[in-house]
Amino acid sequence: MHEGCEGSLGNGGQIVNKLRQMGFSQTPLPVPAEINCACNSTFTMSTMEGRCDNCGMVYGVTPCHANDPANIEAAGINY
Repeated sequence: MHEGCEGSLGNGGQIVNKLRQMGFSQTPLPVPAEINCACNSTFTMSTMEGRCDNCGMVYGVTPCHANDPANIEAAGINY
């Protein structure tokens, strides 16, 4: 997926898979992020993996890139 903190993040599914494999899904974000979901609702993402309450879209960000909400990627609905 990526090589340390300098490499490519990959796509949202790859990010969420990596978070789950490494046990980081429930690690708190440095600062919670307001996510504008693909379904036009918003929710607060407070951990490395988050899910929209409205449509079930799953989002993820790696710990290395969690300081910038622009790095949060969608993985898919009910991923």
